[in-house]
Amino acid sequence: MNKKVVLITGASLGIGASTAIKFAKEGYDVIINYNTHKNEALIVQKEAIKYGSDAMTIKADISNEQEVIDMIEKVIDKYHHIDVLVNNAGIAHDDEFFDHTVSNFKKVLNTNLVGTFFISQQVARYMLDYSSGVIINVSSNNGIDCFNPYSIDYDASKAGIISLTHNLAKALAPNIRVNSVAPGWTRTPSVMEMLPEYLEEESKNIMLERIAQPEEIANVIYFLASDNASYINGEIIRVDGGIK
Repeated sequence: MNKKVVLITGASLGIGASTAIKFAKEGYDVIINYNTHKNEALIVQKEAIKYGSDAMTIKADISNEQEVIDMIEKVIDKYHHIDVLVNNAGIAHDDEFFDHTVSNFKKVLNTNLVGTFFISQQVARYMLDYSSGVIINVSSNNGIDCFNPYSIDYDASKAGIISLTHNLAKALAPNIRVNSVAPGWTRTPSVMEMLPEYLEEESKNIMLERIAQPEEIANVIYFLASDNASYINGEIIRVDGGIK
């Protein structure tokens, strides 16, 4: 029997990388999408193979429609199906409010939101051929109530992903389940570049008084993909340690 296949965007670092390893440990064949971090993606692939996954890396900018189409075709040609799609890829351009540009705002939305819509649409076409599938979108508590004018474009894109999740869930039911996780502060490479004093202050606003490990987010993503979540659809699951 063929193993299940998961395609994870932005899987070379942080939450995406941890998610790829989690699915590999659970017996999935894993497609590791990346755009700029090739070496890191290959490291994730090597780790996934250790767990018996027929892991594959594919470079694709998810804001580029043709690159998305080409990536999906490569996956289908090799594995013939995609059981789970994890939309994790995302970018941010933090800046002072009046220094944000329309160009950067559009770039963030095109990657985080439009890219998530388009790849979901294209993968869902194949999932419907088998009348089953799961799509999980990685949003953020920034898209719910943890607003930050420095990341106004990022926050808007993540709020959009929440709305997109609800609409996809309704459009693709009953055969495809669509849910979202909304992480808070997580020990990703970009976060850990911030000043320790700033992160310490932010941790004080978290009930659990610490920043999440990427694996803790990956565990929830995997749960939503599993049969244990078979009756969960259209939901946004906060994974932020509780905000005070």
